[in-house]
Amino acid sequence: MTMRNQPTARQVRLGAELRKLREAAGKPAKEVASLLGSSSAHMSQIEAGSSAISEERLRRLAAHCACTNEALIAALVAMATERTRGWWDEYRGVLPQVNLDVAEAEHHATSLREIVINYVPGLLQTPDYARAVFSYMRPELPESELAPRVEHRMRRRAIIDRDDPTPYETIVHEFALRVRVADRNTALTQLKRVLEEIERGHATVRVIPIDQDGFAGADASMMFMGGPLPQLDTALRDDPTGTVFIDAEAQLHQLRTLFRRVEKASLQPAASRDFIHRMTKEL
Repeated sequence: MTMRNQPTARQVRLGAELRKLREAAGKPAKEVASLLGSSSAHMSQIEAGSSAISEERLRRLAAHCACTNEALIAALVAMATERTRGWWDEYRGVLPQVNLDVAEAEHHATSLREIVINYVPGLLQTPDYARAVFSYMRPELPESELAPRVEHRMRRRAIIDRDDPTPYETIVHEFALRVRVADRNTALTQLKRVLEEIERGHATVRVIPIDQDGFAGADASMMFMGGPLPQLDTALRDDPTGTVFIDAEAQLHQLRTLFRRVEKASLQPAASRDFIHRMTKEL
């Protein structure tokens, strides 16, 4: 079996879930590998996401580990056997792997919930807004590297722009809506873009007003992606090393709780729409 030099986040997640199945059953890797007609080294590669696993072998593994959750097995089989190349693959070798991983994760998500404190959510950004953000954060980028980043961000919007959009809810702080990353015209166009998505019903937006009491979530930014079943949910957060994919159940529980807490500090969707509309008048 060919080794993957750089497995995607989705492939790594599949391996992690297979490892969880094995460990929950108390089975050593050597025993499971023997059942599959493989080696311990190959089993480690599968669990690391650096080697593929067939549907037949995956189902044998699940049976040997006494997994009777058919919905989970079906979801893992789908992750293991899908061969469709997504639009994000066009950027392989052009953009960092994490950009491709985020787009792939969003594509497969059953729902998206996001908290954004500092910037307008990426899925709602206009090209000019995105370009201004990338240019400010990475002023050394030449146009040949800046343009693909902007283009990639715009193409990510497909999941909410299509006729059957992925349910998307975002909580955004008033600060993010008011800060001018470029000029007045860019800011106005950006706010109108957010309103357009709200009116189309492709995004549920809640605003946290600056004068809201009891909000201490300045570092609460995150993206929560629904999986085909709750135990396959994924969260994304940024830390000093970059974007981190989170799948540990304890951490997912904490982030679900955080989302509900932040949601309580935000305005209802209708009030948030009116709030943003008033901001456009001020510009």
